[in-house]
Amino acid sequence: MLPMRDLLALATVVAVGWSCVSERISPPQEPNIILIMADDLGYETLGVNGSTSYHTPNLDALANTGMRFTQVYATPLCTPSRVQLMTGVYNFRNYIGFGLLDPSARTFAHYLQAAGYRTAVVGKWQLYGNERQQELAGGRVGSVPEQAGFDEHAVWQVKERGSRYTDPHLDVTGKPSQDYPGSYGPDMFGDYIGDFLERSRDQPFLLYYPMVLTHDPFQPTPDHPDYIGSDPGNGVNDTTYFKSNVAYMDKVIGRIVHHLERLGLRENTLLLFTGDNGTDRDITSTMGDRVIRGLKGYTTEAGTRVPLIANWPGVIAPGQVNDNLIDFTDFLPTLLEAAHVETPDDLVTDGLSFYPQLVGQADSVRAWVFCDYAPNWGGFPARRFVHDRDWKLYGDGTFYHIATDPEEQHPIADQALTADILQLKQRFQTVLSRLRQ
Repeated sequence: MLPMRDLLALATVVAVGWSCVSERISPPQEPNIILIMADDLGYETLGVNGSTSYHTPNLDALANTGMRFTQVYATPLCTPSRVQLMTGVYNFRNYIGFGLLDPSARTFAHYLQAAGYRTAVVGKWQLYGNERQQELAGGRVGSVPEQAGFDEHAVWQVKERGSRYTDPHLDVTGKPSQDYPGSYGPDMFGDYIGDFLERSRDQPFLLYYPMVLTHDPFQPTPDHPDYIGSDPGNGVNDTTYFKSNVAYMDKVIGRIVHHLERLGLRENTLLLFTGDNGTDRDITSTMGDRVIRGLKGYTTEAGTRVPLIANWPGVIAPGQVNDNLIDFTDFLPTLLEAAHVETPDDLVTDGLSFYPQLVGQADSVRAWVFCDYAPNWGGFPARRFVHDRDWKLYGDGTFYHIATDPEEQHPIADQALTADILQLKQRFQTVLSRLRQ
């Protein structure tokens, strides 16, 4: 495993490609942190990113009053992304199987909890594993929220599945795992978050909110005329409801912002929003004249590029668009630096904190994004790759100019490359050679 100093020596750092023009206040020493991650929501789905298919006014407002990133990459699939996000290391180091988080892994919640933060996870868990997932992992069992560093939780799918939407089956701290007839899962999560914020207003807190929206099954929300207040499920999974699912996701986020404002916590809270992988493969969206099919599970841009918005009134200057590369290992060191947590002696991360970029102090950024993708789900083959904003190299030597070929239809042979691009390809190969078990 590479310590950060070795990772930076391996990377080529480049000048920051954005600037801050607004004055900011000094960040508080122990800010509250809220990390929200939508499920199966690619870059193309937000209005502020150019979507012409969906309505996302609350997220658009957060972007317009904060910082919007354009080059953020997850893995193509939920569990690998979640494990990478929470632990700050690439998947070949600690990904033990689909639906599992290694109980020995250290997460951002562990480090912030040790620093005195109240920690909570609300939303989708899916990291303990069912019998089949545990069998495929050689009998290994994943983690429950307490093992991952969370003081409290209100989550769907720990040891039992059930519904995530209407009549949800939830695990809530201090209560038995149970169904909640007549309720709607995202509303219950929003209510729990409001209560958590109220109870935690006098101490620093970390709220991690991996949403259940906008994952299938695509069903009516309470704002849709087809919603009937009980499980329409019995197999209902209609892509025509996806648009209303996106709208409801945005509405729930608006509720969280309202809670922060009501409690006077807005200026002391760093709020981050992202997605865990590309949009569902049954969903087609538009960005003006451009038509984009979601490619969750696949390693192209439509499977890995996700939104990222950072908002912190008075600290992050408004209206910024950041084109620098970010990958999911970067979140853990970012959260720790934002919280001014002294680097633990046992911390080893593949990530590079983007906190300095948020506060206008960065002088170097990530030069490439790496992914080791062994999904153990859906029949997708294992693949390794590294890329920057323009070029992408796979472990088998296939090389693409993704700036003009985002769907990766036209591999480029060495004979067609200039000397400079051949050198870049060799640097990518060095990364692939170094980042392996």
